[in-house]
Amino acid sequence: MLLAVDIGNTNIVFGCVNENDEIVVFERISTDHNATAAEYASLIKNILEMNDFRCCDIDNAIMSSVVPSVTNIVKEAVNKLFHVDIMIAGPGVKTGLNILIDNPKQLGSDQAVDAVAAINAYSAPLIIIDMGTATTVSVVDKNKNYLGGMIFTGIGVATDALINRTAQLPKIDLELPPNIIGRNTIDCMKSGILYSNACALDGIIQRIEEELGYSCTAVATGGLAPVIVPLCRKNIIIDPDLLIKGLTIIYHKNKKK
Repeated sequence: MLLAVDIGNTNIVFGCVNENDEIVVFERISTDHNATAAEYASLIKNILEMNDFRCCDIDNAIMSSVVPSVTNIVKEAVNKLFHVDIMIAGPGVKTGLNILIDNPKQLGSDQAVDAVAAINAYSAPLIIIDMGTATTVSVVDKNKNYLGGMIFTGIGVATDALINRTAQLPKIDLELPPNIIGRNTIDCMKSGILYSNACALDGIIQRIEEELGYSCTAVATGGLAPVIVPLCRKNIIIDPDLLIKGLTIIYHKNKKK
């Protein structure tokens, strides 16, 4: 069984993929910059056991990461548990992407992995949205070329900044308020945060399509996608497994015969 790991600034996603490329485990934990390899190993072992698997069921592993300080710690944890050399999705690893940005080496590994999965699962042209600490947007044209995209402040970061930089605004849960017009401070904050992001996605998709000159398939992933996408007016597919699917494809492209 293949272990696929994606390390983000806020969360780490773990997925286990069986020999039929079916995702049989999908779990998300908080990224802890202070955790040791032993602590991460314990977490991974617990995730497997919670899903009725054992360490001996894992015989291969692949990882993408945008947090260099955590990458080697998790890599060491995987080695301790499974005694396998984990493949790192990054420079030198074949993805099959034709990347047309100014410096392809600057493309985040998570964006590359998302694009690989989306191209294999959905019809190009594509707009791929990943809603994490930052919200990233990737654009793939009708010939499956990776053109570029945009990066803007994620919902959690923006909300924390709003609360920390104001004297009287409280912490809130990102739950949908009863009306778009809030009638108290908390509902006003919820409405403003949720609907502003939904409108942002609608507007971004519209402007990208106008620049390209044709309609695109829009796909969203990331922990906050299920909160925001239902509020959008554009048709956006939610695919929470996009990163795990992409890592699985990249592993197969690069595994030794």
